Amino acid sequence: MVLTGARQVGKTTLAREHYHDLRYVSMDAPEDRELVRNMRTQAWGREIGAAVLDEAQKEPALFDKVKHAFDAGAIAFTVLLGSAQLSLMRQISESLAGRTLVFEMWPLLLSELAADDGEAPRPGLAERLWTDPAQNIGEVLAAEPSRLASADDEPQLAALDHLATWGGMPALLRLAPERRADWLRSYAQTYLERDLADLARLTDLQPFRTFQRLAALRAAQLLSFAELGRDAGVSAKVAKSFVEYLRISYQAFLLQPYFENLTSAAIKTPKLYWTDLGLLRHLAGHQGPLSGALFENLVVAEIVKTIKTTGAAATPWFYATRSGLEIDLLVQTGARFVGLEIKSRAEVASADTRGLRAVAQALGERWRGGIVVHNGRALTQIDAELDIWAVPAHRLL
Repeated sequence: MVLTGARQVGKTTLAREHYHDLRYVSMDAPEDRELVRNMRTQAWGREIGAAVLDEAQKEPALFDKVKHAFDAGAIAFTVLLGSAQLSLMRQISESLAGRTLVFEMWPLLLSELAADDGEAPRPGLAERLWTDPAQNIGEVLAAEPSRLASADDEPQLAALDHLATWGGMPALLRLAPERRADWLRSYAQTYLERDLADLARLTDLQPFRTFQRLAALRAAQLLSFAELGRDAGVSAKVAKSFVEYLRISYQAFLLQPYFENLTSAAIKTPKLYWTDLGLLRHLAGHQGPLSGALFENLVVAEIVKTIKTTGAAATPWFYATRSGLEIDLLVQTGARFVGLEIKSRAEVASADTRGLRAVAQALGERWRGGIVVHNGRALTQIDAELDIWAVPAHRLL
């Protein structure tokens, strides 16, 4: 089994608690790397056996030895952990193809932050929307009350506030608020010194540090490698490689544009989002209330993480045209689509549905419904014919 994800999302804690009876070997420890490197392949099953192997991508010799022991019947199960997506998956594809199940871990979701200790998270409405592609969203939302009682609303509202302020890194929950900014600062530095050094072998980290900050300032925006590279003082080619480093270390992701010209010529440029809002706010120096771009980043990241975590058969896109029409998210389930427009206001205006209405009419029977995600508390239907609803973020997520 392979468990991968960003540094500090809880991979090691989860694996050691769940597989406490297995030997733990970390490639972060020089002596463990040396042990693995010098061990004879034939001795692996006897000397290591079934084990949790942390930061596995740091010792390439490990993969062939696990493969040999598995194929020889000397071991039946091993847990591989790693925070460098590309390095880990490349070595798995070369040595362990067809022998592994891969699970990705992400910063905590809003539903996980809202859950009481020991209780399973209560899924948000979004998770229910992706389960049945044949179902229009009104069939899910019509039975929901417009407003929840304060006692029912409070855990989700508190979780949304934490997520908006600090992000979803588990370690922050154990820290007093006055120490959380220092933790995020340290995390960003650790990422630069460890993950990036492993991925890119850069001797001078300052160009990337500058690029990373400028990329954070462009969250939820169309991504131009040439423009971002120019501002950071690097070439477009280097800018593209830097974005790839952010992606494969789970710091950021690209949301691709939907390619079909539904209303007019569609834009083909991706948008850049950050996986964790706490890290994003630290890098960009954003304090205080969320801007529209930060709120959009929060909602998009939560939906993308939910889709990946649950394994839903859903593909997230955004849709934008050269004439200026845009939908922040267009989630494809089978051959049908749910459109989402994201607004940081507590009230929804009629203009907020313009893009949803245009795309709904263009999609026809392929349209499942639309949602205006807002920062208020009331869930209401806006358009019965096109099945468009206003849904509070804390209830959707």
